This record gives sequence, C-alpha cells and structure tokens, in this order.
Amino acid sequence: MPNVAANLSFMFTEVDFLDRFEAAAIAGFRAVEFHFPYAHDAAELAGRIRGLDLTTVLHNLPPGDWEAGERGIACHPDRVEEFREGIVLGAEYARALDCRQVNCLSGIRPDGVEEEVLRRTMVENLRFGAAHLATHGVSLLVEPINSRDVPGFYLGTSAQARSLIAEVGSDNLKIQYDVYHMQIMEGDLAPTVKENLDLIAHMQLADTPGRNEPGTGEINYDYLLPYLDEIGYGGWVGCEYHPVDDTVGGLGWADKWLK
Repeated sequence: MPNVAANLSFMFTEVDFLDRFEAAAIAGFRAVEFHFPYAHDAAELAGRIRGLDLTTVLHNLPPGDWEAGERGIACHPDRVEEFREGIVLGAEYARALDCRQVNCLSGIRPDGVEEEVLRRTMVENLRFGAAHLATHGVSLLVEPINSRDVPGFYLGTSAQARSLIAEVGSDNLKIQYDVYHMQIMEGDLAPTVKENLDLIAHMQLADTPGRNEPGTGEINYDYLLPYLDEIGYGGWVGCEYHPVDDTVGGLGWADKWLK
C-alpha cells in the first residue's frame, strides 16, 4: 500500500511546529514532510526526527519572500544568484535531515519578462540545482501548481514539467505530482499519473475543491491510492491538506494506510 507521510506545514497546525513531529508519530505516521526548515536549527530538527524514528521525505527550497506572496524564484532572471544560494542551503539541510529529495517552487511569472527568458532561466537554474544536489545524494523535484490558487505560477501541468525535465537533461530531476493541483489543472488523474510514472518521484494529496482530507470532495481516493500500487509507484504520498476540523479527528480515511 502507498507510504503516507504527514505534511507538517498543513497538518497538526494546532500545535507548535517543533511539536508536530511527535504529534505525527503518535498519530501513526512513519514519515514527515514540511515546507521550509530554515527558521530552525538543522541539528535540533534532526534530533527530534530521529528520536521519534521518523523519516523526512521532502522539504522545499527557499521560496523567496513567502510572507510577501512569493512562491519561489526559479523563473526569475534577476534572482539567479539568490536561487543558487538557496540550492546550497537546501542541500545542507537535506543532508542534516537525511532527506533524499527537495522540491523547487518555480515561482510566479515576473511582469514584463518574455516567455523565452523565463524558460531559459528555469532550465539553467534546474541544471545547476540538479547537478549540485546530486553531489550530496539528493534529488531535485519540480511541482506543477494550479493557477486558481496561485495565479501566474510558472509551472502548471505535467506536460510542462516533463518538457522542462527533458530540456534540462538530468537524471537527478523529477516531478512532484500533487493530486489536488493536477485535478484542478488537468484531471484524468489515473492515466496521467501512469503516463508520467517514470518521472514522478513524490506525490501529495488533498481533496478538491476545498483542499481538505480525502473523502470530503470529488476525488475517489479509494480507487486512486490502490491504483498507485497496481502501476508500481514506489514513492511516498504526502498529506498536504487542511483538516476540516482537527487533524487527528480527520484521520479516519487514513487508518488503513497507516497500519
């Protein structure tokens, strides 16, 4: 059955971030992921995670100014040096946390920049990132995100991600496939996942339209999750959703996946 991880940036938000690791372990999760570890000391985070016998399966690269609405800077031609510094920092945290993959948020298209320049910037940044992270045994992922929640986000579909990866030409660059985002952008989930299985290294889930837990919306996860086993998906599935009520009370859907 799929390996399910708790996304601590979305789940257990009723407790302090550093206490969410214990909450996830008590709830039955064996692995965690989170947006950004950089506000915390890497050694302290690693100690908490290892002390609870948890695995860190994913975190994001630095996103720029998140509080100001930035959602990554990889497509910004005037932020290349900042992006590369973020790659180095992300690699340091990934090594400390024994995390084998980090996610790159491409960012919102900056005004007045031609598409050709955005594409070239993305490709060159991803080449640098994939090469640098490979020296640390860490994979780089790119994530398509829906344009309803994040208008203007550069990377929006599986096909676009696949095209970028082909142009970058690195075996160390893969796709993070978020079921919630891709249901909004392209639908046809099962065939699309199967078609891109060779490049999908990590998945995340939430139901649509509310981005709540499975069973609250239109996606048939009772079909989709077993289907991942059928087609041979071997990665983790991160729970990146907003619980309707409290996190633990909303975990009934996951009981069979956490055993």
